[in-house]
Amino acid sequence: MAWLLVVVAGLLETGFAVCLKLSHGFTRLWPTLAFAAFALGSFGLLTMALKKLDVGPAYAVWTGIGAAGTAIYGMVFLGDVVSTLKLVSISLVIIGVIGLQLSGSAH
Repeated sequence: MAWLLVVVAGLLETGFAVCLKLSHGFTRLWPTLAFAAFALGSFGLLTMALKKLDVGPAYAVWTGIGAAGTAIYGMVFLGDVVSTLKLVSISLVIIGVIGLQLSGSAH
């Protein structure tokens, strides 16, 4: 259950990163409010998960999901440049996230 919280928190991290861009420096109300909601949800779920998980693997998985998700979202929906190196790098991040999740022990 704790790892599920980390995964959802990582997906919410993607949401807050995208909304941060869309807020244009907190000058647009709805993306700014969405950023705050995603950020609070993400940090809240991560905090709950850390009661049961080691901080290193959990934090790495959280940031890895957020980074990979944000990069993918940017390429698919925001017109970010797509390259072979970028796709390979995202794949490596995802592989690392899986490895860290498998290595993480619950208390």
